[in-house]
Amino acid sequence: MTTKPVHVIGGGLAGSEAAWQIAEAGVPVVLHEMRPVRATDAHQTDGLAELVCSNSFRADDWTGNAVGLLHAEMRRLGSLIMACADACQVPAGGALAVDREGFSAAVTARLEAHPLVTIAREEVAGLPPAAWDNVVVATGPLTSPALAEAVLGLTGEDQLAFFDAIAPIVSFESIDMDVAWRQSRYDKEGPGGEAAAYINCPMDKAQYEAFVDALLAGPKSEFKEWEHVPYFDGCLPIEVMAERGRETLRHGPMKPVGLTNAHRPDEKAYAVVQLRQDNALGTLWNMVGFQTKLKHGAQTEIFRTIPGLEKAVFARLGGLHRNTFLNSPRLLDAQLRLKAEPRLRFAGQVTGVEGYVESAAVGLLAGRFAGAERLGRAVPPPPPTTALGALVGHITGGHLDAGRGSFQPMNINYGLLPPLEPPKRADDGRRLGAKEKTRAKKRLIGERALADLDAWRARLEAEALEPAQ
Repeated sequence: MTTKPVHVIGGGLAGSEAAWQIAEAGVPVVLHEMRPVRATDAHQTDGLAELVCSNSFRADDWTGNAVGLLHAEMRRLGSLIMACADACQVPAGGALAVDREGFSAAVTARLEAHPLVTIAREEVAGLPPAAWDNVVVATGPLTSPALAEAVLGLTGEDQLAFFDAIAPIVSFESIDMDVAWRQSRYDKEGPGGEAAAYINCPMDKAQYEAFVDALLAGPKSEFKEWEHVPYFDGCLPIEVMAERGRETLRHGPMKPVGLTNAHRPDEKAYAVVQLRQDNALGTLWNMVGFQTKLKHGAQTEIFRTIPGLEKAVFARLGGLHRNTFLNSPRLLDAQLRLKAEPRLRFAGQVTGVEGYVESAAVGLLAGRFAGAERLGRAVPPPPPTTALGALVGHITGGHLDAGRGSFQPMNINYGLLPPLEPPKRADDGRRLGAKEKTRAKKRLIGERALADLDAWRARLEAEALEPAQ
């Protein structure tokens, strides 16, 4: 018998990962991507899994960072997104960053070559046809108005919304390396072994104060009254951070710690602007933490006051777009299905997760759930002690269980995972300090998560060998 395909709507990170997981389960899948038939305000190409903001997947250390743990778990489950990210890696200190064009091309090529994947370049306007009985909606924060309104009609609730900002990208040749220098904070090596992954532009106090004044006074993009919605704190425009206090930037993206000016080692910078490599050739560098809603002319003028960027050539200026997401704890079940119409599953940022990795992670789970359902099997969510399980648990009910207020997008973090008591002493009997206890606790949480994930995966693989019910 021919297995009916699962339909995935949206070819971003979550949709691409979901389609891959479904196909790898042996189930045919049709991936619907509306670009280039219909463009969006944020995308520049028609490639699958295009990165529209940063090129960083953030920290890659599973022993000390929650997103690094999520990386490790996804790799163990055969993630397409992580495999392509690893293959397209560029230097980024302790982070995993990618050549954005190479990454998108790699994801597109892998999906196009898979015998069970069909890519349909078309917009799915409104609700999917009734004949599609198993659908993953991974349309992201840029969900088409027709589909968004149709989903709202089913639920009777409003979608929440927030603004997401994009950072500028600078040509390497235009950076004055007699002023700037290469170094990662504390010379920390990244997954590729690179310990000088960032370009650093120093500021003294007078330059910093003038820069903050310019940010505050610069003309900003304005929006209609109905678009006045919150920003996501993990992607605040730099001028919004400046409005929160003159020292905010010095304790955020412009903090000068862990860096020594190679040109003037005896001088301590008051603030530092960092740039991170954006492509494999090293010809493009993005301004870390410099998401902005400044008008383009003001961006060029103000950012060229940064030492080392006086003659900067911008390959892309910053921008702002409106994101939408579901009130997932009320609307989705533990299998990411819409309670009002269970044939529809949701994945990615539209579920209320924030970040590339988190979006792809929810796509991975949605794909596994959908593929198993088509084969007549049931896949329980991963244990809550894993990063994957904690993330899906939060968006499908953990938020309500915690008694919090309004549902807001969230990155993976240790606060979502069950706590562990850290050891009080080292193996040699020495009493551990506070920082050592924190490091030890994070490592223990990571070890527990990976062990529990392996046990969950082994159980599912054993059940898959048994006849389906």
